[in-house]
Amino acid sequence: MSGAQSGVRAAGFGTGVLSRAAGLIHTLVTVEVMLLLAAAPGLAGLLLLGPDPANLPLAAVCLVPLGPALSAALYALHHRGHDLTDLHPARTYARGWRLNALPALKLWVPLLAWLTVIAFTLTHFPATGLPGWWAVLLTAVGAGSLLWGAHALLLTSLFTFRARDTARLAGYFLFRHARATLGAASLLLLTAASTALLTEALPALLAAPLLLSLLHSGRPVIAETQEDFTA
Repeated sequence: MSGAQSGVRAAGFGTGVLSRAAGLIHTLVTVEVMLLLAAAPGLAGLLLLGPDPANLPLAAVCLVPLGPALSAALYALHHRGHDLTDLHPARTYARGWRLNALPALKLWVPLLAWLTVIAFTLTHFPATGLPGWWAVLLTAVGAGSLLWGAHALLLTSLFTFRARDTARLAGYFLFRHARATLGAASLLLLTAASTALLTEALPALLAAPLLLSLLHSGRPVIAETQEDFTA
């Protein structure tokens, strides 16, 4: 084999279809493991809590580490390499966690607190004495808050904005890009259905593919943010 042919083959190694597929699988598995490790303290606490609605505030506290873990995973998946010879998903995840942990917490903790209030009210609704339509309204508000949170998590993972600016942009994109919002809604429904019908552990074990789908559905949000809201 000539030197030129060897150089061509060497240059093409790691960039073919099979190599890209192998690289994607390697990245997904690594990011999944890193995410579970980062969220492990809270997830372990959840396993010790019973299904009693009175434990909702404690469950929210256990979910606090999940916010930075999800944000770092989105960062790592967005910045993943496509060349099999140049993959560093664990390093990229660690960088994403360092960059995004505090910004993510600034939005994640208030969202958790708000959702906990809604969930606690709904689980104790008969004691509130409110009319039945209030339960429907609270459910709708909770669903809207989750969709806002999906956009906010995407934005804070990939861009550097102040927390209040990220919150405003997430609300803006909630209606601006209906397809992206519907994509996030479908992922939330899939997560809820798999939790209710199968096991609570399944969404955690499939977190990386779900987040990759969120990135895919959120491409219009990412593109507009890059074009109109960054220097």
